[in-house]
Amino acid sequence: MTDASPNATTARGLETARLLLDIKAVNFRPEEPYMLTSGWASPVYIDCRWVISFLDARRRIIKMGADMLAENIDMESVDMMAGGETAGIPYSSWLSEELSKPMLYVRKKPKGFGRNAQIEGSMPEGAKVILVEDLATDGGSKINFVEALRGAGADVTDIFVVFFYGAFPGAEETFANMGVKLHYLATWQDVLQAATEGKDFPEETLDEVRAFLNNPIDWSAAHGGRDTL
Repeated sequence: MTDASPNATTARGLETARLLLDIKAVNFRPEEPYMLTSGWASPVYIDCRWVISFLDARRRIIKMGADMLAENIDMESVDMMAGGETAGIPYSSWLSEELSKPMLYVRKKPKGFGRNAQIEGSMPEGAKVILVEDLATDGGSKINFVEALRGAGADVTDIFVVFFYGAFPGAEETFANMGVKLHYLATWQDVLQAATEGKDFPEETLDEVRAFLNNPIDWSAAHGGRDTL
């Protein structure tokens, strides 16, 4: 199966969404919006770090992620998995084990000097590396990690995340401009459908989330957040 549009639901996406809802990693709070690190105001927030404490959900999510990567990438050509500090590190560790690949991690800021100042682990020149993170909003935070890996000599063309917001315009262009393809299990469309079917939240809360997903820039601006790309 190829990666789906962020506006479409998939079987894996819906299963991932259900797992995240069941472990209470999903938060809907339209009356008191979250301010994301990217500056957007959002009525929804997901904490994929929550997964580390739930063994069954973790195992299933990693199995689905490994299967997705194997279907969409020639994994024989991949040398290493690299986790982004901090939340990407456990996911990279679990995926590297599942896929039998060595692991690195990438710091947010350099520590020390030289081309490898942001990279922890042993990486040969020219290694093909998949960057692993927990989630992606508009793609901006991934640029730092990709540039650090490439600056250290890595070949990076793919990023894996468990969750992609799939709401903010320009995100896919950001990844395309970086020369990378984003692979993800679930988006807010998956969570919204799963939450609607499971009646996890009141209907008025779900309606406000739908309004946000239909026009995230205007929703953000109206709630004190970022108002432009």
